[in-house]
Amino acid sequence: MTTRLIELQTPIGVAIVSYNTCDLLRACLASLQRCALPLVIAVVDNGSRDQSTAMVRDEFPSVMMIEPGENLGFAKGTNLGMQQLMAAYPAMQYMLMLNPDTVVHDGAIESLVSFLVAHPRVAVVSPQLRNPDGTLQRAAFRFPTPLMTLFDLFPPGEVTPGRFYDSWWHGRYPQEVIGDEPFAIDHPLGACMLTRVEVLNTIGMLDESYFMYVEEVDWSRRVRAAGWAIWQEPAAVVTHVGGASSKQFKAAMLTALWQSRRLYWQRWATPAELRWHRRWLWLGMTRLHARAWWQRVRGQLSSAEYAEQTRIYRSLARL
Repeated sequence: MTTRLIELQTPIGVAIVSYNTCDLLRACLASLQRCALPLVIAVVDNGSRDQSTAMVRDEFPSVMMIEPGENLGFAKGTNLGMQQLMAAYPAMQYMLMLNPDTVVHDGAIESLVSFLVAHPRVAVVSPQLRNPDGTLQRAAFRFPTPLMTLFDLFPPGEVTPGRFYDSWWHGRYPQEVIGDEPFAIDHPLGACMLTRVEVLNTIGMLDESYFMYVEEVDWSRRVRAAGWAIWQEPAAVVTHVGGASSKQFKAAMLTALWQSRRLYWQRWATPAELRWHRRWLWLGMTRLHARAWWQRVRGQLSSAEYAEQTRIYRSLARL
């Protein structure tokens, strides 16, 4: 299989969206240089204020640097990178959507491509993700349910019983922890996803209505609805820092997360499920508001911090 893959006549596209992640992006691009397969890489810079663009031009001159001049968000930025790659290489067969805060282990891309070649009805394959300390990072999930929303807002081990954390009810797959064989999933974490260009041409790209978060869940739902399968291949390993860009704007990203989830619920949930999602969201924001009040009373939050958190929680409760 490896010999066949190395002889691919067209390169594999890699679309990366970056925002103020210069050092992480450098490590990501360096890891891609070790891939034995031909790659063409596009980095879409969402208006970084650090040295990201200069670093890419100086250290990785073969990378296609795209600067839209504004923050397009993840979905629109990724789409722009993929569109530019597909236009430059119209015969391209495979496309990798990759976060800049990743390090691709040796052989990972080769394993992902091998899996798609061997399984023609699989549209998307993702790797096993690991935290920087080498521990497993959960990256395979069921599609969102009201019960999963409940556990997101009332976390297992913190509010609800801890045994639910790794459970099917929390959207987890036990195969991710107890085995090393590939397995079918509803959707991966969007940090690293290899797909077929045929799928992008048929299903469409990421929905740009999502500025940040949930875009890969919505896209996976469309992929599955069209009859394709999605799998995780643990033989491929990628280290993922997580949240490198979004941590720069925590309040804005919390709002973006729940706005994106609301959009997803409105599209895919039944009326009854939508009501439960909304109820859990209201109760969850009420809990967080009460926690912030208690932290303010105990002097753990300043007046300004409490006012900001109160504003966010009230806004989200109204969703």
